[in-house]
Amino acid sequence: MDPYTIFADIVAGRAPASIVYEDPDVLAFMDIRPMTPGHLLVVPKVPARSLAELDPEIGGKLFQVGQQLAAALRASEVNCDGVNFFLADGVTAGQEVFHVHLHVIARTPGDGFGLRGRPRTPPREDLDYLAASIRGALRRSVSE
Repeated sequence: MDPYTIFADIVAGRAPASIVYEDPDVLAFMDIRPMTPGHLLVVPKVPARSLAELDPEIGGKLFQVGQQLAAALRASEVNCDGVNFFLADGVTAGQEVFHVHLHVIARTPGDGFGLRGRPRTPPREDLDYLAASIRGALRRSVSE
């Protein structure tokens, strides 16, 4: 894996960042292209290009820190009413920097940010079929 990304440079102190939180495993900083005021990124210090490469304990830590940051956003001058977490895994999902990162996006009424899409309600048989396929894949991955 090519370890170079802007996030690796930020973790190493080679690139500037407005740091909000740091511990031995993760770093959180302000997004330089925020969707809303207070938009933060939480990254693992050990780079992983995708969720498949991410240590599960560190993945859990990203969300634990995200929870703390959500509370801090609400208590800060950002004074948001809500928070979205967003993590893109792969090009099709919108991942642009190939170093896993969790977006913590502060939300206020009328901020203009949101998910766009049209949910569909498929037949139960289709849901059951896909659920069985996913359960099978889970069993295979656990046994490997």
